[in-house]
Parts: sequence; C-alpha cells; structure tokens
Amino acid sequence: MSRLRFAVVGDNCVDRFQSPVNLALIGGNAINVAVQLALLGHEAYYFGAVGRDADGERTRDLIASNGVNVDNLRMLPGNTAFTNIDVTPSGDRIFAYEDFGVCQDYVPSDEDFRILFSMNHVHIGWICDRGTTRRRLADAGTSVSQDVSVNNDGIHLGTEGLDVAFGSAGEDRGKAATMMRGFLTKGAKLAVVTRGSEGSAASDGRQYAETGITPVSIVDTTGAGDSFIAGFLQAHIAGDTLQASLASGRECAARTCCYVGGFPQEPRPIR
Repeated sequence: MSRLRFAVVGDNCVDRFQSPVNLALIGGNAINVAVQLALLGHEAYYFGAVGRDADGERTRDLIASNGVNVDNLRMLPGNTAFTNIDVTPSGDRIFAYEDFGVCQDYVPSDEDFRILFSMNHVHIGWICDRGTTRRRLADAGTSVSQDVSVNNDGIHLGTEGLDVAFGSAGEDRGKAATMMRGFLTKGAKLAVVTRGSEGSAASDGRQYAETGITPVSIVDTTGAGDSFIAGFLQAHIAGDTLQASLASGRECAARTCCYVGGFPQEPRPIR
C-alpha cells in the first residue's frame, strides 16, 4: 500500500483513570487516529492545541515519538484537556468529569489550512468550530471525514460536504441502518457506522458492505473506534473496496483492544 499524507484536526485528552487504577494515558479521538495512521506507515500530521503544562509536553513528545508530525501543534496558555474516568468493580468505565482545556477554543489558522489543503485526506475529530473546518475543506475540494458521534454540541457537527461520515450505533443494527441513511441524506458521500460486537457497515447509497469483528482477548476497548477509522481510511483513500476498507478498520480496531489505551504507551501514575 502506498504511503499517504493524512492530517487529523481536533481534540486530545489525558484519560485519568481514578482509584483504584490511578493511571493516566494520552488519548482523544483526533490524537488516536493520527497515531494509528502513523503506525500504519503513513505520513500523519496533527493539528490541535495543548496547554503549556506537563500534560501538554507529554502529549507532544509521545505522539511525535510515534511518528506523528507535530509542527502544527499549538502550545497555549491554559491546561491540556483531561477526563476523569471511574472504573467500577465489574470493569465498566464511567466518564465522571471532562475539562476540554485549550481544545475548547482551537480552530486551524489560515496557514494551517494551506497545509491541510495539500493532504491526501483530512480527518476531523472533536472540535468546537460550528462546522467551519469541515465546510472550508470541502469547499476547497479536500478529501475530508469526520466522526460525528463524538460527544459535542450538534451545532459543531454535520455531514454536508463530508467524503466519509463516521458514526457509532452500539450493537443496534437498525439504528446503524437509520444512521447511515441519515448521513447520506444530509450530504455525506459515504456513511460508515460501527456496531460494537456486531461489526461495522458502510454505504454510499449504491453499494453496501458489512463485516463482523475479529475476535481477540480484550484488554481494553479505549480507542478501538478511532483505530477503526484509521484502518478504514488508509484502505479507502488508497482506492480499496468498501469491503476491504471495513476489513482494514476491523483489524486495526482488534489490535488496539489488545493493550491499554488508544495506542501503545506506558501509563503514568496520576500525580
């Protein structure tokens, strides 16, 4: 597979697993997708913001060490985004508190856009920009995707102009089908929906494909959906079929479930 140039725009986050785990990992939709694309052998550029704090420095250094270009990562006054996660005795995760930090006000600059326009593809994660980044990239003819299932106000989400709209429907096949139709009706060229243990499906309104999951011994599902996006995009942008692209996403997601966090890293104790 040829080496492609991808950019990922949007969020980053420090996941702080509370007692009894007491460990912190770097993640976030956009960060996870960028790192996974780099690990798949592509040029991956991250556009986002972190605070001028220890978490920001750790985020920058960690993703750079995994091959992501951080030339357009901004370090701003304020704190890096973080999420406090409670873990129940049964192992379920409860997102107890989120602080979006300097991510809250991040939007790409005009200079950033000049670079984004040169990419083979741009993926957008969580971003509070009223859809500006999506529309500007689409208007310029840049191939663009977005995860529209992120926890964000609807005013910042939309599918019009997207080459690929990604969503998550849990394990509800009916919901997934409805979601895909909605994405296509509202302007996406291709709709891709994950269905948990029921696999994933994709449609452009003419073709339809679906696949199951790759069974693995699950360690942690954090970031599996983001890894699916990276795996799907690398195949789809290279010109593979919908079926092959879903399979690529499935395999990437399965690998991520075999370790803790959205990409391989050494967790750090919460200070």
